[in-house]
Amino acid sequence: QLQLVESGGGLVQPGGSLRLSCAASGFTLDYYAIGWFRQAPGKEREGVSYISSSGGSTNYADSVKGRFTISRDNAKNTVTLQMNRLKPEDTAVYYCAAREPGRIGVHGLPNSGLISDEYDYWGQGTQVTVSS
Repeated sequence: QLQLVESGGGLVQPGGSLRLSCAASGFTLDYYAIGWFRQAPGKEREGVSYISSSGGSTNYADSVKGRFTISRDNAKNTVTLQMNRLKPEDTAVYYCAAREPGRIGVHGLPNSGLISDEYDYWGQGTQVTVSS
């Protein structure tokens, strides 16, 4: 059974860093585009970052550009989201999601890869809390 598992969340002070990982079991991530999303209490889920199956294309929400970096290691079957200079408004449950190979999403637009409906498999999420 295809599963995604997020890890690395926790409590961090403003300005700190966390490294989230998305690990796959039951399949290899090589051919899947991966997105990171987050949902804060009372808010809609929003796209945070995207990486193509090859790793050659990435995208970020404006709110995290310059602070977050997405990467993938297909040999380890993981995708990582490095989050630096964290802010209280980054507090949310973070989810990784995989898009079925061959499924084409929006491209060439600011929100490319950041639309939740374009993804087929989801992890259960990991809590990130940024607070002093």
